Amino acid sequence: MNLTKSQMIAQYPLLVLFVLLIALAYRFIYRDKPTRAVFKREFLAYFNSPVLYVIVIIFLLASMGFTFFFSRILDSDDVSLATRFFVWHPWIYTVLAPAVGMRLWSEEHRLGTIELLMTMPVSPWQAILGKFFAAAFVWLIGLALTFTIALTVSYLGDPDPGPIISGYIASYLYALACLAVTSAISAFTRSQVVCFIISVAFCLAIALIGDPGFTQFIVNSLPTGWEGLVGFVSYFSFMDHFFELTKGIFVFKDVLYFLSVIVSALFITDFGLRLKRA
Repeated sequence: MNLTKSQMIAQYPLLVLFVLLIALAYRFIYRDKPTRAVFKREFLAYFNSPVLYVIVIIFLLASMGFTFFFSRILDSDDVSLATRFFVWHPWIYTVLAPAVGMRLWSEEHRLGTIELLMTMPVSPWQAILGKFFAAAFVWLIGLALTFTIALTVSYLGDPDPGPIISGYIASYLYALACLAVTSAISAFTRSQVVCFIISVAFCLAIALIGDPGFTQFIVNSLPTGWEGLVGFVSYFSFMDHFFELTKGIFVFKDVLYFLSVIVSALFITDFGLRLKRA
């Protein structure tokens, strides 16, 4: 999708606003001492275990494998990352995001350290944000390491920068949405395995309800008149909002949708933790 110069300029304010929002979020983590303490504790826990290395390596191998071998981007005249690279990310996140997030609260419940954490001078929301942003930073590292693919495509062709920038933003938002959902499920269970299975099933379902083929299959299976309801349900799929962003047009409503999912899931996480403490 080729954007005109005026269309590209129109994207800049929204792009800057989004980058500032992310920067402010991480600045809050840095400035707020209790949240920063939880963030450092959780992030170092990823580094001190093979989880971070395994997840990042699998993500890189899967991203590059799908891009260069399945999409065969080097053998095609089409070097669009939206259809050759980003298109695979939702399916990768469906499995890998729960693998990163399943330990957020399940491990605390299993080890009995959740009571110790909550008795420290840390509010529930400071703990939730610290843990969530630590896991989010894992995905930031993973995505940053895939930038060589964008450089390769830029060297081989002349792709539009718009879809690349918005594609990375869409990819990160999708990862964070799956991660937030996993965090919410993790708050209700002691078992990492159970959390992982339920999270993968939920992320897969929320992706499939937006797939045109699957949606059409459901419409054909239901009596006449249910098309509107199916269309309404499919709007809540991550897929539609993800692919709209990867087209290179930074639509604020799609960004707002992902942010709403993330915030709602974190509120559910808070509810789950309070329920466990009651």
